[in-house]
Amino acid sequence: MSGERSTEWPDLAGRIEGDRHILPVRVYFEDTDFTGLVYHANFLKFAERGRSDFIRNLGIDHRSLENPVEGDPAVFVVRRIEVDYLRPAHIDEVLEVVTHCAEIGGATLILSQEVRRDDVVLARLKVSVVLVSKAGKPQRLGRLVRDALERFVKVRD
Repeated sequence: MSGERSTEWPDLAGRIEGDRHILPVRVYFEDTDFTGLVYHANFLKFAERGRSDFIRNLGIDHRSLENPVEGDPAVFVVRRIEVDYLRPAHIDEVLEVVTHCAEIGGATLILSQEVRRDDVVLARLKVSVVLVSKAGKPQRLGRLVRDALERFVKVRD
């Protein structure tokens, strides 16, 4: 997204509040199943958007990782997801995807996420992502990522 468009919609990628990123998501008909509830796999899609926009709001976008000024091209891939579905979501509701960086490793990030409706937690996720080269080999997190995330979590080596 160009800088010009991002100023037109400054909250399109959610917002950072303290040590968390919050992304509003509206539930559309296409997100629901035959019972009228959000289909379970769509919670994973909502969480993916939250993770992507969290990183984007820190000044790191997928294009800058794929075409870095320094170093090899890399992308984040999901290694593991743990999810607890606690309550259903319904059409037309506005949910919030809350993302927090719980841990930083050599090549990995552990992100804690919640999908909420007001103060009610509907789903809780723990997601491990790994930075990998285009060839699929793990890459150490560079300064760009570490510098952006260090205010959110204590770095471990």
